[in-house]
Amino acid sequence: MRVQEGVLWVDGEAYPLHNISHVGQRVLEVDKGAAWRRFIGRAFLCLVIGAVAAAIFGNVAGFLAVVVFGLLIWQLVKVIGRPPVYGLVLNTSGTQRDAVWSLDHSEIQNLVFEITKAIGRPDAAPVTINIKEAVMGDQIKQYGPGSIGFAEHSGSGDIRGGR
Repeated sequence: MRVQEGVLWVDGEAYPLHNISHVGQRVLEVDKGAAWRRFIGRAFLCLVIGAVAAAIFGNVAGFLAVVVFGLLIWQLVKVIGRPPVYGLVLNTSGTQRDAVWSLDHSEIQNLVFEITKAIGRPDAAPVTINIKEAVMGDQIKQYGPGSIGFAEHSGSGDIRGGR
């Protein structure tokens, strides 16, 4: 990120500082309660089906049930272990844009501070900030019930839609 000559540059996107009306933060966290509920339901189903299959088919079915149960535990640990992701949100002329996502909360806090300072003093010296824990991924925008809109995003200018 770079602030230079009254413009905030995020990768290849430019945000004129005089158009930025709000700078904020967001956090995305795993819903651990939902992950546990999903695990308990699947584990119960696995144990019931595994016990019935073991009674009918023998030890091989019981072994497969234990393997599936182990995979369910591995999946639970993987989901619960995901770190929160923090985002910088910019509102410009009525449009909200998620500009940067990071695993480090202090990086996003620093960005909010620097951008707010630059808005107050657009003629100040240029500032460049490197994000060490930047997160890139798919952006999914859904408007209305039953929408199937999907856009992949792996950097500025690389958006494909309608899949």
